[in-house]
Formats: sequence, structure tokens, C-alpha cells
Amino acid sequence: MGHAMVVTDARPAARVAVELQQVWLGWHDRVAVRDASGTFDEGSLTAIVGPNGAGKSTLVKAMTGQLSPMRGRIRIAPTVGRHLVCLPQRAELDLSFPISTFDLVALGAWHQMGAWRGMDRTGRDAVEAALEAVGLAGLGRQSVSTLSGGQLQRALFARLMLRDAQVILLDEPFAAVDRATTEDLLGLLHQWHAEGRTLIAVLHDLDMVRSHFPRALLLAGQVVAWGGSAEVLTSANLHLARHLCATGGA
Repeated sequence: MGHAMVVTDARPAARVAVELQQVWLGWHDRVAVRDASGTFDEGSLTAIVGPNGAGKSTLVKAMTGQLSPMRGRIRIAPTVGRHLVCLPQRAELDLSFPISTFDLVALGAWHQMGAWRGMDRTGRDAVEAALEAVGLAGLGRQSVSTLSGGQLQRALFARLMLRDAQVILLDEPFAAVDRATTEDLLGLLHQWHAEGRTLIAVLHDLDMVRSHFPRALLLAGQVVAWGGSAEVLTSANLHLARHLCATGGA
């Protein structure tokens, strides 16, 4: 198989933030996603759904450059450039290092201040504002290790706020999170969407997708359907996705 890297294309692309061009993803001889093509438009709000083993998280890793395509190409629009960030699954985060909630959120500003520059008053105010926006005002000094699951996810969303990215990918952002936190964080997603940002989230709750995400990509090791959520999440498409995952795409 030929190899292709995730690249930033210099050519203009009207309203396209990320484009998949016949993308194959996997490791060694194992293919996780085959021949995927389609676009995430700038300012769109899209859920990536599919059965376990469908390749959802693999696709997110590829779009963030953590995994190179086996074939094909992932094209990042020049208007996006480096303004693409990802909130990974919590299981992938190393939270063993002793750090305060304030410092965890402040890590989102590293791209602006660098590793060795101190944070000025404006930066500190931005961290405090982000903490307040996610409902964690007054908890900045608290150790991350003492936060509940919902509080930790709020802090991670606050860290995303400081990145001020144009494209935001979220891998299962509401897993093991209480209902109140989920509703608050969904509110933040809608606020970011209203600001014109491109949002792509891996989700399992199809009712949530139908209610809050206008577009959906249904994966099952390949693209089953991609478009408006109502047209994608049909019984026939969902049955096909389950069949493809159960049979390995046969």
C-alpha cells in the first residue's frame, strides 16, 4: 500500500474545512476504515456515529495528524491550518501528574505564550473566564485529581476555549458524564457553532444526534451514509452499519 500524509493544501476550497479523499486507515495489515470520501464544511456541526469497531476514533486520530492514511489523502483547508484541536477520550489522558484545575485549563494557551513564558494578567483573566463559563468558578486551585467526572470534562472544555480554534474535534465528549453537565456542554457546542466554528464529535447517543447535530457521518469500517442527520440515521442505514461491522465489511 502507498503512504500519504495529512497535509495542509494551499489551494482554495470554498467552505470546506476537512476533506477525505478515498482514505484508507489502519495499522500494518488491519484496515479500520476503507475508501472514505466526503467533506466537513466550514461552520458545520457533525456527529460521527457507528457501532463499536466502526473506525470512528481512528478517523479522528487521522484528521488530527496522529495517524497517517494507508492510502488516499486528508486535506485540511488553508483557512483552518493549525487552528484545529481535539478533545480525546478521557481514557487517553494522563491525569496522574499533580496539577491544579487552573493550570490544566491554562495549558490551552500554550500555543500563544509558549512553554517558558509566564502568563500575564490578561491570560489569567482568560482562564478565570473560561472556568466561569463552564461552571467551575472558584475551583481553579483544586487539584484535578479531586474533580468529579463531570467537573473534569467541564475543565477540559474550558481548556478548549483558550485554544480559540476554528475546527474542534471531540471523541466521545459526553461518555460517563452526568446529565446536567452534558446539557451545559451541549450549550457550549451550540455557542461555538453559532460563532461559525466547525464541530465534529464522535457520539453514541443517536437521540442526542437527532436533536442537536444537523449532520451525521455513519461509519462501519466505511462510509455508510453522510449528510443530514435525518437522512443518515434511518433504520435501513443503521441495520446495514451493524451488519457491516459484524461481518467485517463482507
